[in-house]
Amino acid sequence: MRPNIGYADRILRAIIGLALTVGTFLPSMPLAGAPVLQAIVFTVGLVLLLTAAVRFCPLYRLIGVSTCKVQFHD
Repeated sequence: MRPNIGYADRILRAIIGLALTVGTFLPSMPLAGAPVLQAIVFTVGLVLLLTAAVRFCPLYRLIGVSTCKVQFHD
């Protein structure tokens, strides 16, 4: 897997992913009363954190997008 997530994209994904995953556990958030929506938001947050950690996004690969400035050759 070649990285296709650049530095700014990676930081943004990590911040949003962390906010979504932590936010699902806060009782003062509106998601506290909707367990299905809470699970969906938590899963999206985890996916964002995972893609930020490995610097690879399968969706970017499918649509041919790369925010990574350094081009890696096979």
